[in-house]
Amino acid sequence: MDRKFSTLGVAAALAGAVAMSALISTDAFAQAKGNVKCYGISAAGKNDCANAAGKHSCAGQTKAEFDGEDWKGVASKDACMQAKGKTEPFKGKNPDVKS
Repeated sequence: MDRKFSTLGVAAALAGAVAMSALISTDAFAQAKGNVKCYGISAAGKNDCANAAGKHSCAGQTKAEFDGEDWKGVASKDACMQAKGKTEPFKGKNPDVKS
């Protein structure tokens, strides 16, 4: 009986750890990498984390090319501008980036 409860305890602890990792904000993700969020520059399936509209919650899940609500981390605001992105989310596809 003790072994069963021990296994359940380990499973509960793992489930809690997974749930806590999901709570880490995308801002913390970007800051941990020393990056600036640059919207509208990620190709389909190449975004870094959740999008601004909540359409998905993880990296690599964007379906649209250069969506203004999906971002990639870049080294600086200048790097974002050079990539023709924006530092704030926007609606629609980035017209300045060509596939």
